[in-house]
Amino acid sequence: MKLKPEYYLNEDVVGLAKDLLGKVLYTKIGDEITAGIIVETEAYFGIKDKASHAYGGRRTNRTETMYGAGGIAYVYLCYGMHHLFNVVTSIENDPHAVLIRGIEPLIGIEIIEERRNMPHTKGAISAGPGSAAKALGIDKAFNAKNLSGGDIWIEDHGVKYNEEDIAATPRVGIAYAKEHALLPWRFFLKGNKYVSKPNKV
Repeated sequence: MKLKPEYYLNEDVVGLAKDLLGKVLYTKIGDEITAGIIVETEAYFGIKDKASHAYGGRRTNRTETMYGAGGIAYVYLCYGMHHLFNVVTSIENDPHAVLIRGIEPLIGIEIIEERRNMPHTKGAISAGPGSAAKALGIDKAFNAKNLSGGDIWIEDHGVKYNEEDIAATPRVGIAYAKEHALLPWRFFLKGNKYVSKPNKV
């Protein structure tokens, strides 16, 4: 079942980042449908979060997508080579986002293997935000696409995890965010090989 548009309007981005674990992210490119179970996320709390692109109300051509109402894709290029996919959440002009950091290949596995040039049995195929996006064919063309449309969407397959199965740790690679770097806003499934490092609790 595809997530309803109102799901994304939730103003609790931290709770949403946790709730997205176990949901299934789909893309359709031409006739090719691929999908993966979301196993790792990070929450970004908009203008109050020193790690967010929108900290302090910053608005640029790149970040403008984040200011839309929740339920659209925010895709940007990192280090000039990796596309990273984020779910924009909350109401309009409240630029929250959830970075999808890892997916477990589920549908279109042969296509995913071709895109990543490795077998799906290797965790590296889709662990880490750049690898997860590449596995699903997500690039800049997906930026600002509606997550209720036919190109990219998220489904709820009824998977629920117990609290003890989910790790909450500081986010990765944001030392510049000072005291906000320590917030435990990265969530992942313990013991899942498609989670990026560090993956020990």
